[in-house]
Amino acid sequence: MRPIDERAIRASFRNASRKEVSSLTLPADFAELDFENLDYLGWFDPKMPRRAYVVAEVDDGLVGVLLQRTEQRTARRAQCAWCDDVTLRNDVQFFSARKAGAAGRKGDTIGTLICENFGCSANVRKLPPLAYEGYDRELARDLRMLRLQEHVASFLGEIG
Repeated sequence: MRPIDERAIRASFRNASRKEVSSLTLPADFAELDFENLDYLGWFDPKMPRRAYVVAEVDDGLVGVLLQRTEQRTARRAQCAWCDDVTLRNDVQFFSARKAGAAGRKGDTIGTLICENFGCSANVRKLPPLAYEGYDRELARDLRMLRLQEHVASFLGEIG
């Protein structure tokens, strides 16, 4: 992900009102973020613990969405729909997002399971275990990074 500033983030939101966008709080460590190792930027609003935000590059443009985290935890170990991680012990949480435009004003939403700490970018950058002799672990890691970007773009595209 290329470095972005606060103005670009606020202008990128598709499913949030002007008031919601103006009241969002950036991550505390925003100035120190390593955008080169992020496939998307995800964070929780410290003023509203159930509210989260995701911003990603999609088709050379920036797309931001407002998410709501469910109050209930998943009963069993779930798999993140974005990074497809099955080996790490990260908690996965259900997030919903209001659709953009008229559909969102009618109350239409979509949801997905995402790593609770938005750690997908770090997960896919870890070398996978050796599956068999001659297995190209670096290529497998690169493919996981590409799939993560595709999954995020697909979810953001469904919002409108």
